[in-house]
Amino acid sequence: MNAKKWFLLVVGVLFLIILIQNTQTVTLRLLFWKVSMSRIVLMPLTLLVGFAAGYATAIIRGKAHSDG
Repeated sequence: MNAKKWFLLVVGVLFLIILIQNTQTVTLRLLFWKVSMSRIVLMPLTLLVGFAAGYATAIIRGKAHSDG
């Protein structure tokens, strides 16, 4: 295995350990809504929302810069 595969394997194992240790239920309050969910669901969901927001921002800024 090369260094990149080892790095991805280590990061994946660390991510799984973090998820397994965070199984408590938390309450997410957003404006008028309250949602109770496990941290094991909330953490990847937050990660995906962050990636989506960053991707959308990159697309919007890329289109704005290419026009001007």
